[in-house]
Amino acid sequence: MVRILFLGPLRDLAGVQEREVTGPLSWNGLLEVVGPEVAEQLRLDRVNVACAGRVLADKTALRANDGDEIALLPPVSGG
Repeated sequence: MVRILFLGPLRDLAGVQEREVTGPLSWNGLLEVVGPEVAEQLRLDRVNVACAGRVLADKTALRANDGDEIALLPPVSGG
């Protein structure tokens, strides 16, 4: 299984904090399982994706295997 963590406002859009799906998981597969509202946000440059503890330089190259964790990282706002 691949664990997907929804952080910040993405958690509100998804309605859950995390979800587990069967791996392996590609970028297109991720967009399918997160729902349309979250997928729309993930397509934005300002939203990052981390897989297995590393932020991906090219999130469209995502390849998550069973046991991996994907974190969806919304933009950080100052305060």
